[in-house]
Amino acid sequence: MAEKSFGTGLRAEDFEAHRPHLRAVAYRMLGSLAEAEDAVQETWLRAGAADVGEVRNIGGWLTTIATRTCLNALRSRVARREEELQTSHGTDRPDHSPTPEQEVEAADAVGIALLVVLDTLTPDERLAFVLHDLFAVSFDEIAAILERTPASARQLASRARRRIRGTSPAAPDTSRRRRAVDAFLAATRTGDFEALVALLHPDVVLTADPAVIPSPERVVVLGAHTVAKGAMAATGRAQFTGPALLDGAYGLVMAPQGRLRVLLTFTTDPDSGLFTAIDVIAEPERLAAVEVTVA
Repeated sequence: MAEKSFGTGLRAEDFEAHRPHLRAVAYRMLGSLAEAEDAVQETWLRAGAADVGEVRNIGGWLTTIATRTCLNALRSRVARREEELQTSHGTDRPDHSPTPEQEVEAADAVGIALLVVLDTLTPDERLAFVLHDLFAVSFDEIAAILERTPASARQLASRARRRIRGTSPAAPDTSRRRRAVDAFLAATRTGDFEALVALLHPDVVLTADPAVIPSPERVVVLGAHTVAKGAMAATGRAQFTGPALLDGAYGLVMAPQGRLRVLLTFTTDPDSGLFTAIDVIAEPERLAAVEVTVA
């Protein structure tokens, strides 16, 4: 059913009724709660200055403005991809900015692996997939936003879907590995040293890229207690870490604000199920060589 017109100006309370939906769309488009809040605020500024007397579907109209705002942001991000996103948690944080805890909660709700894969899509693919597959927006509406044909919008979503599903076959021990990796992440996030040691083979070997520390060469750590102590120092990073399929094997991705920074791959003992080797990958070339898909 079409929504009623609100006259010539959009009231603040009518915009606020749509804010949660707009924030949800913008977050999945941008992968950062702070950037999503900025996009929603820009949507309000644009909508508030517009004449809505002839607008029959306020929600759809606002979604269009928000997604176009996000699309512009994504295209700008691609153009400056070599620049690192700078995040400040200092005292100059605007009052409306999300806290790190809110960023973690939002990432967990969507799925860190999904955010990582979405970040590999083109801006147009990301928009088509997010709107159609996650919010059931029609391809006719998506086509209008992208200034493409509905058939082209459908093809964009299909390409995105294939990327998210991946091509690597799942490892045969996925369910057992999944439980162990999930337990490793939970223990690291909560700082449960004993639970972490219980998952590690006494002679476990952890190898980390120079980019992880950083260090002039790869770092090798031996033994369950030593590896566990190192993991305890990474509790902060673990908050932005989630499970994913890495070349078909269950592992972990660390991706603050949806941008992939570190992968953890695991080797397990076939009898005990304990981790015998952990490879921590952070070098861009190695990250790019791994197919990350949603677990």
